[in-house]
Amino acid sequence: MKLGTLKHTVDHKPVAGDFAIIEAPVPACPENGVLVRTVHLSLDPYVGSRLRGRHMGEAAPEPMKGAIPGAIVGQVIESRVPSLKEGDWVQSMEGGWQEVCALTAEHVRKIDPSVAPLAAHAGVLGMPGLTAWSGITQLAKVGAGDTVLVDAAAGPVGGTVGQIARIKGADRVVGIAGGPEKCALVTDTYGFDACIDYKAEGWKDRLAEALPDGLSVFFENVSADMAMLALTHARIYARGVLCGLVDAYHTETQSQHPLNAGLIIGKRAQLSGLVVYDFYPRWDEYIAEAAPWITSGQLKFAEDRAAGLEEAPALFERLMNGKNKGKAVVTVAPESV
Repeated sequence: MKLGTLKHTVDHKPVAGDFAIIEAPVPACPENGVLVRTVHLSLDPYVGSRLRGRHMGEAAPEPMKGAIPGAIVGQVIESRVPSLKEGDWVQSMEGGWQEVCALTAEHVRKIDPSVAPLAAHAGVLGMPGLTAWSGITQLAKVGAGDTVLVDAAAGPVGGTVGQIARIKGADRVVGIAGGPEKCALVTDTYGFDACIDYKAEGWKDRLAEALPDGLSVFFENVSADMAMLALTHARIYARGVLCGLVDAYHTETQSQHPLNAGLIIGKRAQLSGLVVYDFYPRWDEYIAEAAPWITSGQLKFAEDRAAGLEEAPALFERLMNGKNKGKAVVTVAPESV
């Protein structure tokens, strides 16, 4: 089988040339586990940090041996778990860049292929969607009267954040993204009221114009500096969800951003750190709520697809440079065989 690995250790933003697709033996089905045929592979920004051993203490894969980390959607081809049988569809955060995955029972979730397109379980119904739902419904508790600001709004997390906020009753949703094409995705597909292009001159003035009455909630994906900018537009008792620091994923040192404590105090702001791992036990609850939104057209998503594991390195490099258009997904194998 094919397996995607690092050619060497990396201490920089990964590029396609850092990866190799090699032949590896098909693993044996583990005790109390399953063998899964990988169909869809999720590519996510945090993996770039993990490849340098800088994400939540998780080790980088061993070069020319270990699979690049990544969530997968696949089909069981052998099972030693009573609750799973051959042909069942599953999702796992532990699959990685390989055509066949050996996974223990605690690392797989059975999914229903009828509730949404299968690839959606790598994106809007996968970890990015769960992240958005957790922040908006469980931490910020968005409802009627809220004005919500989210940066990296064209990404799978940010785009889902704004849509769920709207579904939950927010009065106004404003995004920040880079470039007119991404801003068009945010407004025309995701339905935000406005999107500010941070690459355009005078964008901070336009952000102020888009928030004439301030904001009550902000969802931070980029940096503490952006969070502090959001707070300058915050109403009293605003809620902020600190989800990601993508701006620091590839810097020489870990994030050292200072927070303006005086501004936080003056705004009486409530800031919540979000680590999606805390909400894994509620994944099925999220899918039960979100799948009907997809069916009804309330929750939309965009995908940047590649076909075949060989195409994963190039798509990953695009993702690392913010060139992807929607959720980065590699279709490793056909859904039906």
